[in-house]
Amino acid sequence: MTTKPEAPPQQQQLPPGESINRLLAELCVSDDCIPWDAPRRFVGYGGRLRLLMDHLHRLPAEVSASPSVQTALKGIVVDLAKAAETVSVYRERSKIYVLINCRSLCSALQDRTVTENEERVYCTLQREGQGKPATRAVQSAIVMDLARALGIDPSNHTELSKHVKFLKNDLARSNSVSERWILISLERIVDSLSVRSNISALDLGFDVEDDSQILPFKNFLCPLTKEVMKEPVVLESSQTYEQTAIEYWFQRCLEDGRDPTCPVTGQILSSLERKPNIGLAGAIEEWVNRNIEIQINLSVKYLREDPPMLDHVERVMINIYKISERHPSSRYKIRNADVVVLIITLLKNYSKNISSILKTKAFMALLSMAKDEDSKKTMLGEGITKLAINSLAGNSEEEKENALKLLLEFSRDEAYRAKIASEKGAFLLLSSVAENLEHPALSHLAEDVLKHLEMVDENVEHLAAAGRFEPLLSRLCEGSDSVQIEMASLLGKMTLTSRNKEKLARQTAEVLAEMLHKTEGRRASLLALHNLSSLDDNATILVESSVLQAVTDIILKSQDASSEQMELAAAIIANIVSNPGHWELAAIDKEGHSMHSSFATLHLMQLLSQVTPQCQVSVLQILCGIASSPKAAVSSMSLQHWFQVAAQIKSTDGLRTIIQFLERSETELRIVALKLTRVLSESCGIDLLEELRRRNKLAFLTGRLQDDNSTTGERSDASCILANLPLSENEVREVLGSYFLKWTIITLKEQRIPNGRTSRSSASMAEGLLGLLLHFARCTHPQTVSWVKENHLMAIFRDQLSILSHPRCKQLAVLGLKHLSESGRALVLDGESELLPPQGFCVPVVLICGRATPKPLTCPIHNAPCQEDSQLCLLRSDCIKPLIDLVFDEQTEVQIAVVEALSTLIPDSSHFYRRSIDELDRLGVVDAVINLFINVRPGELQEKTIWMVERSLRGESTSQRLALNESLVRALVEALKHGNASTRTLARDALTNLRQISGASGKISGPIRLRR
Repeated sequence: MTTKPEAPPQQQQLPPGESINRLLAELCVSDDCIPWDAPRRFVGYGGRLRLLMDHLHRLPAEVSASPSVQTALKGIVVDLAKAAETVSVYRERSKIYVLINCRSLCSALQDRTVTENEERVYCTLQREGQGKPATRAVQSAIVMDLARALGIDPSNHTELSKHVKFLKNDLARSNSVSERWILISLERIVDSLSVRSNISALDLGFDVEDDSQILPFKNFLCPLTKEVMKEPVVLESSQTYEQTAIEYWFQRCLEDGRDPTCPVTGQILSSLERKPNIGLAGAIEEWVNRNIEIQINLSVKYLREDPPMLDHVERVMINIYKISERHPSSRYKIRNADVVVLIITLLKNYSKNISSILKTKAFMALLSMAKDEDSKKTMLGEGITKLAINSLAGNSEEEKENALKLLLEFSRDEAYRAKIASEKGAFLLLSSVAENLEHPALSHLAEDVLKHLEMVDENVEHLAAAGRFEPLLSRLCEGSDSVQIEMASLLGKMTLTSRNKEKLARQTAEVLAEMLHKTEGRRASLLALHNLSSLDDNATILVESSVLQAVTDIILKSQDASSEQMELAAAIIANIVSNPGHWELAAIDKEGHSMHSSFATLHLMQLLSQVTPQCQVSVLQILCGIASSPKAAVSSMSLQHWFQVAAQIKSTDGLRTIIQFLERSETELRIVALKLTRVLSESCGIDLLEELRRRNKLAFLTGRLQDDNSTTGERSDASCILANLPLSENEVREVLGSYFLKWTIITLKEQRIPNGRTSRSSASMAEGLLGLLLHFARCTHPQTVSWVKENHLMAIFRDQLSILSHPRCKQLAVLGLKHLSESGRALVLDGESELLPPQGFCVPVVLICGRATPKPLTCPIHNAPCQEDSQLCLLRSDCIKPLIDLVFDEQTEVQIAVVEALSTLIPDSSHFYRRSIDELDRLGVVDAVINLFINVRPGELQEKTIWMVERSLRGESTSQRLALNESLVRALVEALKHGNASTRTLARDALTNLRQISGASGKISGPIRLRR
């Protein structure tokens, strides 16, 4: 409450008696406009004070003017001024403002009497000033109390709204937080009273049409909630309320620190006893049931419309949901009216035409009806699970949520889980939603559904197919023997991704290895391991889990293994050894034998004649993996194992056995035999060639290579086998021949893909074809040489250098150039150079007349005539530049082959030595070799390179240019210190040449001088 400002100066200067009279005149105005008891009582006191002042004026002047009287009068003036201010608040401010401040106002008038109703309202409003929200029932009770205090009808919301507006004006300049909270609360209450829904919606809890509803009697409505009562109770005031509503009000009264009252009458209740109004409850129930039947009939009508009106259908879904939720006892009526069937039929027939919002509401209604067991069975029979699963593929999050809730409701019952699992795509969609963490609510719901489905054994396979392996893993690792067998069999027939194979191998390998030792679980374990071993990365996991030892024991030692088990065990081993890995060092039995041991090789060779064709395939694959292991050639010990495998095969007449498989009708068996033969041809080519000669199978290999019906693998293996065999020159001419040479060249060109690179699948084929061309390049027989020239073989090798990317293929192409260059040099030494005829018919005349001396038409490398496109001369065939480009190739094997090919350009004879070296220096060969030698490390490449360096330094011009090359001298000194005997000899000769040249020219190399 605001304080009264100081009185104006003119009022303060008036005599006390006159000031009192004026103040009493203001106070004693008619009190009819003051509805409050406290100010009316004070005004009555003012009238009596006025009579007293009249009596005082009639006293003698010396009495009234005495100091004591004047002092008393001045005190009365001050008190009356404060009272006038307080009374003005009662007269001018809003009634609600007075109620908020009723205690302080009464205290200002020195009147401590506050009515009970005012006190109750004061307590309630102070509670609202704390800013805590109230329920609707409490709000209605507050309005009733406030209306009584204001003297208005509680149902007159307009009048109440005016009082709240007056309060708002009074508080416009108020700084009190509590008063502002009270204003906000009252405005909220007034707004909620003014925005009332249609009474029909409040009565039943569902939407109805105005002309279809039986309106309720007034006494059906709770005075607080204004809704039809569900549990009507009677108070001692004989008023009936909804039980929950009146309980809220009683609780509020206790919180406000006031006596509980009857909201309608305001009567203070001596007892909080609430008695059920049984008669009224029965009447209300009958009225509700009649309206529910009306709404169900309307729902059936709307759902049977064809086509359906979506607005009607949406209202039906809302009403059915509300009826089911608020009147559970009426669910049987909905079910018996076939509403559930009609909703599902609508979803099936018009799923593409209705919106996600309508589907969501339909699922909500069905979810509520699913609490009725008979309705749930009806839904299941009508295919609701399929509809719910299909909704998981939609875009609406609300639709998915309600579909998942419906599935969760069904999945709680064991009898219904199988039905959910049988729906197409159920596990895939559920797993997809469960793994999508962007929507946690949906993910948790889907996870709960899946957990229920995991309890059914029949669902384990479907769950695993969807990527949920936990049920399978738990049963396989912790289940009984029979369960483990069932799960292992399931794992064996599943189609798995590489990621899942690795995950499952890590968690099941040890269990599966243990199952191999039990006769009844062996087959199932082998099936599972065969599936898991098909991933190369699982080889190490299986070896570390003792799987390799167990399956090897089955095929090598077991006496009771069936043919199927032998096939599976052999296939598992073949998968493990197909790539290098931990298996190469692992023991396969207690004696410590490895897969490279003679024990393993001999037993595997013996198995070939005892097992089924399918098992033979796997055994050959095992032998191929063992024999071709890259680690086998890393160390001398491993190299011994590598040759030992081939030697063991040869010692058991294995070459003959393997060659017999080459012509088998079974394609897979024939392919594997060819692959193994190819591997063996790399280490025992001579023995293999002898065996092929005895069995007359060389023609078979050429035929397989040229057969268009052969697979790419067969053709590449056949070509590599023929390339690895040390064929004689006669065999090259007779078995291969000119036609085969042409066919090989054509086929090699076909291995190129449009962008000029060799495809990965044809790299092996290109390697074999180049190896075949090497046979022709090595031959020195005149007929073979003529074929080489005719087919431009050197140009073929040269062109391949710019095409091939595979190191081995580049190496073979370079070796082909080397062999052809050697053949050309051999022909020159034998006096069979490619002489060029004189150019033009006038040449003899010129020679006779002596008018001109013809320029020599000899090759600077061979010092003999070479045609411009000679196929035996690297210079004339433009092969030197491609070879120089490969000097610094990443592969050492290629570099060695390049140096060997370039070495063929340096003549052995000293007659034309200088001319050859000068030409090589001009072409850049010398600089390329020198730079390679400077950067190379000790080894075979250094040995090959220093030979060319030493020969190059024999040339005068070249030696003079390189005499001061400190890097070269330093590299030669290092080779002299750390090289082998041959390298040291060549380095010493090269340094000697440099010193001699330096001395002859009067120059001494810096590094040489220091080393001396």
